[in-house]
Amino acid sequence: MAGETVWFKLYHQDASTHAPMLLTKAAYVEIINAQQQAVLQTKISLKDGTGNGSFILPFTLVSGSYKLRAYTSWMKNFSLDFYFKKDITIVNTLTVLPPSETKTQSGYHVQFFPEGGNLVRGLRSKVAFKFSNSQGKGLEGTGAIFNQNNDTIITFQPLQHGMGHFWFTPAANQTYTAIIITSDGKKITSDLPGIVEQGYVLTLEESGSDDLHISVQATSASNRIDSLYLFSHTRQVVKTGEMRLLRNGKTTFLIAKNKLGEGISHITLFNTKRQPLCERLYFKRPRQGLHIQASTSHKRYDSRKKVTVDIHTNNESSQPTMANLSMSVYLLDSLQVDSQADIFSYLWLNAELKGKVENPGYYLSDTSQQAIQALDNLMLTHGWRRFRWEDIWQQKTPVFEFQPEREGHIISGLITNTQTKLPVQNITAYLSVPGKHFKLYGASSDRNGKLRFTTKDLFGSQEMVIQTNTRKDSLYRIDIESPFSKQYSTHPFPPFTIASNVSGLLADQSVSMQVQNIFAPDKRTRFKAPVRDTIVFYQSPDITYLLDNFTRFPTIEEVIREYVPKAAVRKRNGKRILLAIDTPNEKLFENEPLVLLDGLPVFNTEKFLAYDPLKIQKLEVVARRYFWGPLITEGILNFSTYTHNLSGFALDPQSVIMEYEGLQLQREFYAPVYDNENQQNSRIPDLRNVLFWSPEVQTDTSGKKQLSFYTSDQPGKYIGVIQGISPTGEAASQMFTFEVVSSQ
Repeated sequence: MAGETVWFKLYHQDASTHAPMLLTKAAYVEIINAQQQAVLQTKISLKDGTGNGSFILPFTLVSGSYKLRAYTSWMKNFSLDFYFKKDITIVNTLTVLPPSETKTQSGYHVQFFPEGGNLVRGLRSKVAFKFSNSQGKGLEGTGAIFNQNNDTIITFQPLQHGMGHFWFTPAANQTYTAIIITSDGKKITSDLPGIVEQGYVLTLEESGSDDLHISVQATSASNRIDSLYLFSHTRQVVKTGEMRLLRNGKTTFLIAKNKLGEGISHITLFNTKRQPLCERLYFKRPRQGLHIQASTSHKRYDSRKKVTVDIHTNNESSQPTMANLSMSVYLLDSLQVDSQADIFSYLWLNAELKGKVENPGYYLSDTSQQAIQALDNLMLTHGWRRFRWEDIWQQKTPVFEFQPEREGHIISGLITNTQTKLPVQNITAYLSVPGKHFKLYGASSDRNGKLRFTTKDLFGSQEMVIQTNTRKDSLYRIDIESPFSKQYSTHPFPPFTIASNVSGLLADQSVSMQVQNIFAPDKRTRFKAPVRDTIVFYQSPDITYLLDNFTRFPTIEEVIREYVPKAAVRKRNGKRILLAIDTPNEKLFENEPLVLLDGLPVFNTEKFLAYDPLKIQKLEVVARRYFWGPLITEGILNFSTYTHNLSGFALDPQSVIMEYEGLQLQREFYAPVYDNENQQNSRIPDLRNVLFWSPEVQTDTSGKKQLSFYTSDQPGKYIGVIQGISPTGEAASQMFTFEVVSSQ
């Protein structure tokens, strides 16, 4: 609902091991509209592989289907198919609702996927298929294959979610057409994939509970013997590699399942020239390494009563284990239903496969033979693709444009020559956030003119100043770039549909939203104070001067000359300059030091010496050569004003001054407390439909945690959702329900 708050938690995990990923300290979260435009964006701080944040949905949003997506800077180097994505519906009840979309955007789709990659004339192979609408949702129906004489060769129908498979042998001198009749009576005519005259067919079958039997057929001459290689990897970790001889156009491989990792394994067949011939995916059902148990003290509660939830986390051996969890509790109605996806199914399926995976929890929770077959159909349809093995064999070194943000959020920019308009390299730039606890970062441009400022603890909205050393680099322009991904998926959005019988629920939720915003407006702007490192980048100065402890002189030059022995004012080429003492060598440095005013680098010495010293409270001096990232400076003179806001010092006109939104401050989730009679009898209405949210639920070594919250005045059935991971990356989720009845 526009006007409400979206709460979320991020888990950043290693794709190969699922262990918490410590590579990066920032993530990016966006809400995208159907026009592929980001309507909301934020940067989230990551610590130990997790982070959390929120969006307040503005009333400027129109009702419709949206996607929430999340990714890191490093992930921008790869396909956006593997960004985290979640479909959400936003309704703005303060505007006229658009009509529900009743028609699909581009009709129905039928796709065929030969196992291994190709249909080969004369060779029997398994062919998977999928019937879907324009949003990728599976359809029911029946299909048949006809030859050029209109003879029915085979009939087929989906097993689950529009997917299924059939066996097919393309005959010589035959052409084929597929005709599908959907469940709503629509007729679709489709061609089969191209049939090759010479090639290979791979067939995978489970041989008992311990092995995979992989047979290979080829159209090779009967007297020819070829060497074939079968290679498998699970989440990019090599698992097996075997060679077999192809005799009379046939051979078999046997792979022990215990050699493969859990989840999706890629199995590829190569010839002696290391060319990929066939490829398919296999799914090994993962063990449930983390178990969550949750229970409430009662199943029914009156309004404004305390609910206590006991949480227990155990490993697969039923031993207590620690876990990093989140918990939400919300009203379950026809507007908000329980999700069919959870963190466990996402990690094992959605995160590995392209395209839409409907009801992923079904494949992992159902162990029936039908579910096992449906899971294999999913591997055949969603996993069928060709890798660029050529790049691997040629040992091409990949070029990554985006770096992992190991220390903190990276602010990128481009520096160009104002005369030639071309990027320039090896130019040092400075980014500063002036203030009492100022931030200063330096960067040197690469050969493409790219600047990368690695920030730390940069939270909230900040006024930044970006500049070069105008004493020697005065011909350059700096443009700061957006850190958000410029790629947008072409996958269609789900249609916006609002059932006619939910108008009352929409009105109730709108009233609930407005009541909360009216009676507790200040609660939406309460933020947790972030843990910041307030120590200045040079750690500690060699000497500090509090100017009020000395005679106040009318000029900065007199201040330096009279009682700052670690610095000096000299004239060079007719202009005054500041120099610092090289303490180890007991002499003046040759070059000017880094002069800071409230954290802002000052390069115009004459202008600074004309500044009013009565506005300056403190001077810190670093009387030695200092190395800091790309910056090498011969001493540091750091002047602090009383106000810590530059106190009227005019910035260089070439400086770039901009408001920049740093890492998001964590908004506190507010819920009223009714622990005494006065609070319970309060006349302030409580119409919350979200009773509780906590992104930081930690069970201890005993595997236990107890949480509590209070019901609202909204009766109905409520659901609690607990999800999270163990320290080793084992994922799990659990739900509990209870009912709230009106006490009136």
